[in-house]
Amino acid sequence: MIKLDSSLPHIMTKFELGAEITPIQRKFLKTYGFLHFKNVASRQEVNSIIADLDTMEETWMCEGRKEINGIPLFMGETEDGKPYVQRFAFTTLYSDAIRTLVRDSRFEPIRTLVDEGARIGERENDGVVVNRYVNRKKSIYNRLGWHTDGLRDVFKGRMPQEMLNVGLHLDDCDAINGGLRLIPGTHLQGFWGLCFRKAHFIGHRPDPDEICIETEAGDLTIHDGRLWHRVARSHHTGEASIRRSMFMPYISGPVEEKDESSRTPPYHALGEMIRRMKVRIL
Repeated sequence: MIKLDSSLPHIMTKFELGAEITPIQRKFLKTYGFLHFKNVASRQEVNSIIADLDTMEETWMCEGRKEINGIPLFMGETEDGKPYVQRFAFTTLYSDAIRTLVRDSRFEPIRTLVDEGARIGERENDGVVVNRYVNRKKSIYNRLGWHTDGLRDVFKGRMPQEMLNVGLHLDDCDAINGGLRLIPGTHLQGFWGLCFRKAHFIGHRPDPDEICIETEAGDLTIHDGRLWHRVARSHHTGEASIRRSMFMPYISGPVEEKDESSRTPPYHALGEMIRRMKVRIL
């Protein structure tokens, strides 16, 4: 059962993002492991981003692109066999709208919350990523099973560290349309619970303690990667099921930029092989 703190706002509260993260917001994040801010980006800004994504996709399809800076593009297929991009990497390198938005001063409180010395890794890791979930037969992304991001630290031989995922939502998404599910407070669980409470990525069954983060286009969410979380499948199909989210990578430490000569990381190579096998099976 979720242990609620009576000194905090309701667990489904949608906060306002101001000039700084308030003490109540910090305590909420520390207690439950997430924050939900409403109307951080305007509808006009969201529409500009979506338009740039459409242009980006068309350009990449014409070029026959399979990867950007060594990071594979996740590709799905429509019912008539037309390919489309479901995971866009390094988007600020191709979109004025995204590049302008992520550098905007309104996100300064988020940056300092992650780390005083953090920066947007536009050319690091996978850059600013946009995921596009859609419920189709040959969709690579129609849902994502239970997992914790802390597992990455385990594979690096260290105890899981706090890692805040910052996501800007580009579509209205209620519980019927799938969306983010998380189990509040599980970022405070012990090592055993983080690794073995659920089967990573292959488990999709609803949990009695999970909550659904219902978002509107322009909302921003932050969640601790050590939380157990998943993305549920939409009850809609086709275009009606589309759910897009943009992840802003705040990075500290040495700069490690990527370019067109960068090699594909082993975990991405393995993931690409699995996705191709899945499509063939479907």
